[in-house]
Amino acid sequence: METALAKTPQQRQVIFLIILFLLCQSGSEAIRYSMPEETKTGYLVANLEKDLGLRVGELASREARIHLRGNKELLGLDAETGNLYLKEKLDREVLCGVTEPCVLHFQLILENPVQFFQTDLQLTDINDHSPEFPHREMLLTIPESAQPGTVIPLKAAQDSDMGSNAVQNYTVSPNLHFHVVTHSRADGRKYPELVLDRALDREEQPELTLILTAVDGGSPPRSGTTTVRIEVVDINDNAPQFVQLLYEVQVPENSPLGALVLTVSARDLDAGPYGNVAYSLFQGGGASQPLVIDKVTGEIRLSKELDFEVTNLYNIEIAATDGGGLSGKCTVAVQVLDVNDNAPELTISRLTSPIPENLPETVVAVFSVFDLDSGENGRMVCSIQNDLPFLLKPTFENYYTLMTEGPLDRESRTEYNITITVTDLGTPRLTTQHTINVEVSDVNDNAPAFTQTSYTLFVQENNSPALHIGTISATDSDSGSNAHITYSLLPIHDPQLALDSLISINADNGQLFALRALDYETLQTFEFRVEATDQGSPALSSQALVRVLVLDANDNAPFVLYPLQNASAPCTELLPRAAEPGYLVTKVVAVDRDSGQNAWLSFQLLKATEPGLFTLWAHNGEVRTARLLSERDAPKHRLLLLVKDNGDPQRSASVTLHVLVVDGFSQPYLPLPEVAQEPAEEDDVLTLYLVIALASVSSLFLLSVLLFVGMRLCRRTRAASLGGCSVPEGHFPGYLMDVSGAGTLSQSYRYEVCLTGDSRTTDLNLF
Repeated sequence: METALAKTPQQRQVIFLIILFLLCQSGSEAIRYSMPEETKTGYLVANLEKDLGLRVGELASREARIHLRGNKELLGLDAETGNLYLKEKLDREVLCGVTEPCVLHFQLILENPVQFFQTDLQLTDINDHSPEFPHREMLLTIPESAQPGTVIPLKAAQDSDMGSNAVQNYTVSPNLHFHVVTHSRADGRKYPELVLDRALDREEQPELTLILTAVDGGSPPRSGTTTVRIEVVDINDNAPQFVQLLYEVQVPENSPLGALVLTVSARDLDAGPYGNVAYSLFQGGGASQPLVIDKVTGEIRLSKELDFEVTNLYNIEIAATDGGGLSGKCTVAVQVLDVNDNAPELTISRLTSPIPENLPETVVAVFSVFDLDSGENGRMVCSIQNDLPFLLKPTFENYYTLMTEGPLDRESRTEYNITITVTDLGTPRLTTQHTINVEVSDVNDNAPAFTQTSYTLFVQENNSPALHIGTISATDSDSGSNAHITYSLLPIHDPQLALDSLISINADNGQLFALRALDYETLQTFEFRVEATDQGSPALSSQALVRVLVLDANDNAPFVLYPLQNASAPCTELLPRAAEPGYLVTKVVAVDRDSGQNAWLSFQLLKATEPGLFTLWAHNGEVRTARLLSERDAPKHRLLLLVKDNGDPQRSASVTLHVLVVDGFSQPYLPLPEVAQEPAEEDDVLTLYLVIALASVSSLFLLSVLLFVGMRLCRRTRAASLGGCSVPEGHFPGYLMDVSGAGTLSQSYRYEVCLTGDSRTTDLNLF
């Protein structure tokens, strides 16, 4: 059925009608109660709990209530005891009018689950109305030629009661000329006729006055009277006669005022004034009748609007009276035809809003529909919009339930405006629409979602405690407390990392704080997980990975690995006097514990004993000769070097390097005095040698030449036999140092350290 309802509105309407017909057939057996009208308020009608076979207290637990058409509150239900009682007096004549039997249809509605019981209450009539004649006096004109047995029709009395409590008999006051006969119409109502018992004599008695009494059948009986005044006229031996004794006509209820209903016609065989016929409404059903007649033409027209829902049939008696006072009578039956002039009515009996979003099929509303029209004009179909997750299901006698197709999703839509359309099947079709608002309440079905699956935060080392280093954020599609998120740190499995001492989080807004100063050289990066938990029931949560990168600060000065800065054993490099320009004297090796540009080292020569003799490469720390050494260059040099990083602020370290100039690595060397001689003293010694040489030139010339040549030959021979590094005799231990990959060096270097046995002077030769 649900599949069919979801197709088209036309198919849905057909299926609803079929189901409604089956429900009406299956629920035709209703519980009926009876009670007299005008019963006092509070009267116990019945105990519905017992009559329906329900358990004790079931009416209260299932929220039972009574519903009458039009939402009238005539009856009350005590759900605790199951007693049905009157909330006000019931007047049968007001509720049902002339309809008999008078039955009030009401429904007992049980919720949780929804169930309907049809119940009828029949009001029996009591004799609470007396008969009433239309007029306090009737005027009759009877010719004196009327023969005994002549029947004169009289206007009947009206009684609002029904059945035996209605008018049952008519009597007339005692007289010599007339008696009354009571007759019954087809609808059971009684009407009187006056029968002439004795001929009239106008000269003897021109006028008679009688009292006509109508008596009902109640106990005790009630009665009503009217005066019948009879005028005796001259002889008129022909009464008017209608062409038809019964006229039947159908008139649509929407006919305009003044519309012609029909024309009646009567003939009188008399001539002169006795043959002139005048038409009148003899018995029109009271002041509420909507017809008037033209006394000359006999045309009957509408004087009031017709309403099929109020009265659908009018029986009117028409009298035709001639000039002599004789009259004839006919009956006009006007049947009111129903037109579709009433739109359907819709009454909401139950509405549930808001609805939790995770419920399966559930009843949202219960409502009833009603149309005052009849036939096809009163048949109705209900529908709602096709794009909504709701269904309409017929339940019982024009009752419908509005249900959800399944669980709703508040995050997709928070409320629905559902328009219920009720259309009758008349021509033209009339439609009523009623819009209800159904809100969807939230349940905790969405876990918090982080804006990122992972976060990377940066913090400068040596930060101040309680520094805000970043914020993580999560959102929750739910609402209210289901969307209130708290943040927490999850424990990590690394025993070496005490997360609680490093990081804290604000549970309300996800702000992360560093609890203490971080040191890049000790901890460069660490990661942990953060959990976001909502306050729903049950609570839902999600996690995100947070990675913290500690940024390096230039808080470490360069550290020189070579030459070692040891005051007790200063480092001395050996430089051959024959070294070519660009000769590598040594390489300064330094490192920096920082990283990045904070560890980019550069070298600078601050001070040298002989400026211009040495150069220092700024990027690799290599100390090289800038020119050839001369005899005038001092044999020992002291260099002051500066190693600095590229950080901000810049940090540096100084290096002192001693260089000893030797003629060759084969001859031993003695430690030089701490203070080198001045160049001026060297010049004086040379001058002295020249003077001595010039003085003894004649005697020592030859000896000097021979000595010079011999010394040169000896040096070349020894240098060739030792291969470069000549170690003096004695115990000179050697050491090797590998500083590969340290500091800013890009290659591996090996240094051989030569130490003298007594002076502790260190000589290094770079291979």
